[in-house]
Formats: sequence, C-alpha cells, structure tokens
Amino acid sequence: MLLLVYSFNFLDRQILSILAMPVKADLKLSDSQLGMLGGLAFATLYCTLAIPLAMLADRTSRSWVITISLAVWSGFTALCGTAQGFAQMFLFRVGVGVGEAGGVAPSYALIADTFPPGRRARALAIYGLGIPIGSAVGVLLGGAIAAAVEWRTAFVVMGVAGLLTAPVFRLLVRDPPRTRTGQAPLLPVFGMLARKPSFWLLSLGGAAGSTAGYGIAFWMPSLMMRSFGLDLAETGRFVGALLLTGGVAGILLGGVIADRWGRRTRRAYALVPAIAYAAGVPLLAAGLLSGSWVAAFALFLVPQALVYAWPGPLLTAVQQLVPAAIRSTASACFLLINNLIGLGLGSWLVGALSKALTPQLGDEALRYAMLAALGCYLVAGALMAAAARVLPGDWVDE
Repeated sequence: MLLLVYSFNFLDRQILSILAMPVKADLKLSDSQLGMLGGLAFATLYCTLAIPLAMLADRTSRSWVITISLAVWSGFTALCGTAQGFAQMFLFRVGVGVGEAGGVAPSYALIADTFPPGRRARALAIYGLGIPIGSAVGVLLGGAIAAAVEWRTAFVVMGVAGLLTAPVFRLLVRDPPRTRTGQAPLLPVFGMLARKPSFWLLSLGGAAGSTAGYGIAFWMPSLMMRSFGLDLAETGRFVGALLLTGGVAGILLGGVIADRWGRRTRRAYALVPAIAYAAGVPLLAAGLLSGSWVAAFALFLVPQALVYAWPGPLLTAVQQLVPAAIRSTASACFLLINNLIGLGLGSWLVGALSKALTPQLGDEALRYAMLAALGCYLVAGALMAAAARVLPGDWVDE
C-alpha cells in the first residue's frame, strides 16, 4: 500500500511532463514557465511543510498523515484540469506539493520500523519503485487520455483515482505501536544531524543528483517530440517503457547490492549511488546526442537503471543517522535539502537554459540544455564518495 501511494505521488507529480506540450499551447506558456510549474511551484511548500508534517506523524499516526496527504494532493491534481492560465495552474501545483509533503517521510519511518537494518535498503528500494512505476503510469495513461480526449481529462482522472485510494489505504495500513512515542523538537533533531558531516554530504549529493534527475525526467517527453519526432502517444510509450525497465531494475539492484555490500562495510550505502551516478553520465550523453529514438532508447536503458540506484542505499543511510523515534523528522530534514534544490531547480533550470539557447539552436536547444544538466550527476557522485569516508563514524546502531 505504501508503494501504491508513492506511485500516486510520482504519477501526480510527473504527469505534467507528458502533458507539457498541449498545456504549453493551450495556456500559452514559455519553457521557463513550464519549468516553474514542474519544479518550483510544486517544491515551494512541499519542502517547507514536509518537516512539520513529519513531526506531526512522529507524534501521532503516520498512517493517518499519509492518508490525508494522499487525499489533498489528489484533489489538487484533479483541479489542475480546470486551470485557465499560468497563475491558476501554479496555485494548483502548489496544492499538489502541500499534499505530497506529508506522504514520503512518514512512509520511510514506517518501513524503517518494520524491517531490520540488514534488509532495510531492499525494503526502501521496493518502496522506491513508486518513482518509476508512478512516473511511467503517469506518462502512459496521461499521454493516452490526452491523445484520446484532452489534457484536462487526464488530470481529473488521475486525481479522482487517488481520492478513491485514500480510504482503502487507511483501512489496510496501521502504525507499529512503537511509532507513537514522544518525540524531540525539531531544532535538537536538526542539530543532531547538522553535527554529522555525512548528513550534509548525502543531502547535497542527493540534491545534485535530483537536480539532473528531475530536470531530465520532466523534459524527456518534450525532447522526444521536439527532436525525435514522436507524437504524444508514442512519447508516452517510449518514456513509460524506459521507466518500467531501466528504472525498476536500477532501484531494485541498488537496494540489493547495498544490503549485501553493506554487511562488509557501511560505506557501501554511499558508494553504490556514487559509482552509479558517475557511470551513467557517458551513456546518457550519447543518448541525448543520438539521431533516432531507437538508438536513444538503447543508449538510455542502462544509465536509466544506474541513476535510479540511489533510493534504497541513500535513504537507509539517512535513517541510520538518528534513533528510531525521530526517523520521520530526520527524513524530512533530508528531503528539505534534497527537494528544495533538486526538485525546485531541476526542471526550471533546464527550461530556462533551453529558452536562453533557443535563438541560436531552435528546437534543438532543449537537447543541449539537458546535456548540460548531466554535470550535476558528476557533482552528486563526488559528494557521495566523500560521504562514504565519514558515514561509518556517524552511524547509529539499532
């Protein structure tokens, strides 16, 4: 059920990427405005509200907070289908972010409470499958509905589906008894994390990787239509297949490898994403510069898996920096840094760079803007490698 809710999280978060072209034409938006809708509008309150909602979840019921959050973000997703201009769509996307702020950190804590450290990276990796599955369903169904009817219907259908799922989740998911203990205030929790170098290196490394990841994920459908000549439905199938093969494989393998390697050294939880990020860049660059969608798919497949290997190991490492009772709050502190930078800037940065390059490169500007964003993956790999050196000393045993 947590995986299903997380799939809705990314479905509602990423559906705008496949609908970007018709939304842009209908609402008369620029690439930079689209980038703001994909990142900044969503991240503004998503990041800041995640901490108080995580603290509420630690003090009360994590499953209730997730249930209410799912209902809120699904409702605002449906409202996106009624937007008549940039301002309305921006506000509705802010609402989606408000809802999703309460979904992720409490889920991490529920999983960490349920699974022992030796299996935690795999458990979090399975939860992390919501990223490629939700994104893939969003582009597949969103593209198909928009092609058959219109883009507004796609938003409404996806939003209503989430609203119907919320009461089912509440009926089936309960908190383990130990999650209802008294919790420390925010400042002591953040102070505990701030004194650990690994927290900053992991958070900033995750943020750098997310800047590239969110930027490329949001603009990939537009790239396939502008530079590779695919239509809306074909683009949905291309991106959906890429996510369901490379993305799913990468997340699962990242969790399995980290747990097995982590039995020998705790450094593994930072080294797995470090190696994966660095290894994925050359093939991603080759795919972006390729001349056909067939070649692009073949070249994207392996690096798609590599850049999705981070959730299981990285989130396990963050969970182990604090005692069990404050894991939701600690996760929210990590997510604040990761998403404020990565989610907030990723899609906007690529869109703004594409707009700046358009006078010289035309429709090909987006291709080179995405190519430039790959540098963030190299920064992420370097920061994760640095985190591996200090992580064992910051680890909190069960």
